[in-house]
Amino acid sequence: MSTVSPASKKQKLQKVIGTHNGTFHCDEALAVFLLRQTAVYRDSDLKRTRDPSVLDTCDIVVDVGAVYDESKQRFDHHQRGFTEVFGHGYETKLSSAGLVFKHFGKEIISNVAQLNVDHENVHTLWLKMYKEFIEAIDAVDNGISQYPTDLKPRYTNRTDLSSRVAALNPPWNQTLDAAGVDAQFLRASSLTGGEFMGKLSYYANAWLPARELLTEAMAKSRANIDSTGKIILLEQFLPWKEHLFELETKSGGPPAALYIIYPDEFGGNWRVQAVPVSPDSFESRKALPEKWRGVRDDELSKISGVDGCIFVHASGFIGGNKTKEGAMQLTKLALEL
Repeated sequence: MSTVSPASKKQKLQKVIGTHNGTFHCDEALAVFLLRQTAVYRDSDLKRTRDPSVLDTCDIVVDVGAVYDESKQRFDHHQRGFTEVFGHGYETKLSSAGLVFKHFGKEIISNVAQLNVDHENVHTLWLKMYKEFIEAIDAVDNGISQYPTDLKPRYTNRTDLSSRVAALNPPWNQTLDAAGVDAQFLRASSLTGGEFMGKLSYYANAWLPARELLTEAMAKSRANIDSTGKIILLEQFLPWKEHLFELETKSGGPPAALYIIYPDEFGGNWRVQAVPVSPDSFESRKALPEKWRGVRDDELSKISGVDGCIFVHASGFIGGNKTKEGAMQLTKLALEL
């Protein structure tokens, strides 16, 4: 049994987190980091042991102890009969990281995003972080294949977070004492936490604002451009595809958007993009007219009757014009053809 304290802590801390000693994994390394982002466990000490009598003295225990009971602050997932999942459509069995995130994630996100824990955006980010970050850690730790078949991979990938945490364990032919292994565990916890916070920062400060801007643009476009919702005008470039499909699903109505108009990311030109049939599809709901495809500049302006044309892709999924007005004209024409 060993006790780990951050180097900056000189005194016994009020709360104690318990987890197992020996070889460590991504899930409990992240679980410990996440707990230290909460109000209750922010300045907690850490005990790494498998001794039940020592674990019983801890305020919270993760990834060891064969008990999952929130009321007792026990969060293990190895016991027979454990089937807990995140819910909300996710069916991957939780690891200690998933258990801690399920119970404490909203508080952590609330603190980082500086929003009330009951704010809709906190719930949105909580679901997003599970989908994009936590679920894979749960699956790897529980030995769940990413694919439903036994297809042999074409290459080996050892750059995922779980693999990098595993690599911080001492190799088989190198002996470290308990203090040395504990120091490596703290490195692993810091590694997982840094990646978690970086991902959360992106979703809170870039991904979520894009969603809000798209929501506003959809409403304004219905009011001012096309009441059916077939055309959406964005006044600035932003990643819209994932959000559009999620917002359409959330609305409960049939998909409406056919074209997105937005300024070019790197210049003063404007783009018209046909909405795909699904986020990963190359097939459009309504591609730009066939007679425009693969045509450029003055020839395209002549064929379409719209000044300032730049191009239409050979597949018809995107086109460009020098002005917003020109892009708007192309789009309205495309609806009719």
